[in-house]
Amino acid sequence: MTNSPSTTQPHGPADERATRKEWTALGVLMLPLMLVSMDVSVLYFAIPQITADLDPSGTQQLWMFDIYAFVLAGLLMTMGSIGDRIGRRKLLLFGATAFGAASVLAAYAQSAEMLIAARALLGIGGATLMPSTMALVRNMFKNAGERAKAIGIWQAVMVSGIALGSVMSGVLVEHFWWGSVFLVNLPAMAMLLILAPVLIPEFKDPAPGRFDWLGVPLSMAAVLPVVYGLKEFAAEGFEIAYVVWVAVGLVFAALFVQRQRTSASPMISPDLFRGRTGFGSAVTLNLISSVAMMGSAFFTTQYLQSVLGKSAMEAALWALLPSVLIGGAAPVATLLVQRGVNRATIVGTGFVTSATGFALLLLVDTDSLWTVLLAAGVLACGAVIIGAVLTDLALGAAPAEKAGSASSLLETGNEFGGAMGMALLGSIGNAVYHAQVPSSAPAEARETLGGAVAVAQSLPGKAGDALLVAAREAFTNGMHVAAMVGVSVLLVAAATAVVTLRKVRVRVEEPAAGTVEHDLGHVHA
Repeated sequence: MTNSPSTTQPHGPADERATRKEWTALGVLMLPLMLVSMDVSVLYFAIPQITADLDPSGTQQLWMFDIYAFVLAGLLMTMGSIGDRIGRRKLLLFGATAFGAASVLAAYAQSAEMLIAARALLGIGGATLMPSTMALVRNMFKNAGERAKAIGIWQAVMVSGIALGSVMSGVLVEHFWWGSVFLVNLPAMAMLLILAPVLIPEFKDPAPGRFDWLGVPLSMAAVLPVVYGLKEFAAEGFEIAYVVWVAVGLVFAALFVQRQRTSASPMISPDLFRGRTGFGSAVTLNLISSVAMMGSAFFTTQYLQSVLGKSAMEAALWALLPSVLIGGAAPVATLLVQRGVNRATIVGTGFVTSATGFALLLLVDTDSLWTVLLAAGVLACGAVIIGAVLTDLALGAAPAEKAGSASSLLETGNEFGGAMGMALLGSIGNAVYHAQVPSSAPAEARETLGGAVAVAQSLPGKAGDALLVAAREAFTNGMHVAAMVGVSVLLVAAATAVVTLRKVRVRVEEPAAGTVEHDLGHVHA
């Protein structure tokens, strides 16, 4: 393996243009990002074969799905901080090695416990790769316009990877055994290990201070209980145990924040949130966008399968159509930034666009395939615009030497937002569903739409049809109420973005004068 010279480059000229080498390196970085995001959904079609081979219990099957996301969310901040200290390229290569090894372990797992452990290791690898790729984009592209374009590409790849994962797993398990959904990671990781040392220089904090060892368990104790409680609340409904989990996480979150404020060498520097840089606003608004994105997905995925009666594979293929719209969203956002449009206006417009997507869901009845797909596409376009501009703003606001920590905090916010979206909007939809399904229906049918579909199939003739019609209408009405809440939240977020971001000042790194600030609305690429 050829090693390029290791350099520490916390600052660089604001007008330094990227060469073909940097753009090629960006393409290499997109490979692990795509695979990490795909692994969130890659088990969807493989699970029947895995169940037949490994015979997992119901609890073990749930952990096969969830352990990856839990470990990923819990370690993001830790890995971002480590990358700032040891070097982001070094952490990237470590993550690629771990991800590749864990993929082999998962593919050839001989028991449910072995597969769960392998998925946990995949989460560790993913937690190193995601903040490393984002931070390296921040470091390689010093020109503001080019960085905005690169981050837009990063955002589009991440969003499309989640949708592509389920489709890819369906195609692979149709022609190969279930382990192939993990082995597909290997060529990309091998390419990354070969090309990254050649194309990507090393970047790290030249004076990181001592590592915050106490911050590691505190950050995990803050993130994991909250994510777990919210996910279970969305899946199982209200239970006091899930509220306790969230409360415990919030207590540790307060302790973590206090630790970061008082530590001489914090994992997440409080300086990121000081002044008028907009970092805190960007993290918060990006989290709200994730609430909307995942909250809508909770309904649209069920609608395609249980209301329209599509198979899982058919639903996954139909769900790819909105990606056509998503592909154009990030370039539009980048072009607007380059034309000097105030970023507060762009982000506000992104939230209004997402709100329009939710509003389109209000037009959906029990046979509205194209309306649902259009709504999903419009909502996702808004989310990609928001994510691209806010990520660029947040990374531009952070000193280059803290890019890893800043990236990890953004990603952790995305995880929180996704869990909150499913819990909040999902619980609203479920409450309407429970209220409208006939009380005479079996308990399983009153719990979930999927349960109603299963019960209806076992009932004779008209009785099954009547239950199915009532359940589908109840679910659609629940989606309408959740969509109205989504519209309200997003419109408030749009107004908040316009107010809070308009006077934000952006760091611009210049070779002679150091770091200076310009009004957000007047920064031109």
